[in-house]
Amino acid sequence: MKKSPAMRVHLRVFIADSSSMGCQLMVRALQQSRQPIKVVGSATDPVEILKGLGANRSDVAIISADLRNGPITGFRVIREARLSCPHVRIIVLVDSPDRGLVVEGFRAGADGVFSRDEPFEMLCKCIRAVCEGQIWASSKQLRYVVEALAKDEPQFIKSANGTDLLTKREEELVQLVAEALTNRDIARQLNLTEHTVRNYLFRIFNKLGTSNRLELALYVIKQRAASRGSDFGRACLPEPARGVSTGRGVRDIGSLSLSSND
Repeated sequence: MKKSPAMRVHLRVFIADSSSMGCQLMVRALQQSRQPIKVVGSATDPVEILKGLGANRSDVAIISADLRNGPITGFRVIREARLSCPHVRIIVLVDSPDRGLVVEGFRAGADGVFSRDEPFEMLCKCIRAVCEGQIWASSKQLRYVVEALAKDEPQFIKSANGTDLLTKREEELVQLVAEALTNRDIARQLNLTEHTVRNYLFRIFNKLGTSNRLELALYVIKQRAASRGSDFGRACLPEPARGVSTGRGVRDIGSLSLSSND
């Protein structure tokens, strides 16, 4: 039975921007969008944002990278929100999708990066996508994340109790995926068949709870950061995302081509 508009479940959204006016404008736009979205609160100060998220049950939080107390302070709020409200999906709002902001946004634990340059209609789509457990990013932004991952020093992926999650061979394969090698390249370098490489990738995805190469890249970059004890490493994703941006969950084991909002 198809639900009538009145029966549609509304997504609960919390807004955090650098000014009260910015919050009010976004709240009004979402309320007038005719989308099943309900704004449950807003704030501009980090303390009030975290307090508001705790007091108002939210599905999605839109947090600006720049808040009232200064530029890029939103990343710290995202990290803390990940710990205190792990069930909330987070979209980081940036003035422009620069490489550094995109990478730091995902490192902080955001489920998506949204630029103020994009049409408002895309923000509504972004909200729905991350609420469904998808990662929201353009192809260029995904490339930024993969390149940042490739520059990091390899670290073994470990469970919460410190044991290795992957075998030595699986670790080797993960590093090659992070370097954007194709299955054919990996097979040639490790002296394996492409079929064997695909089987390894399926096992890795299942062990780590990921479903495609982007999710694997995000998982590994946060694991490496955590092993170095950095702040953004403590903001690991509470659970693996289930897809990438457009709503088409992808098990991408053949190439680096990923679903995106381009």
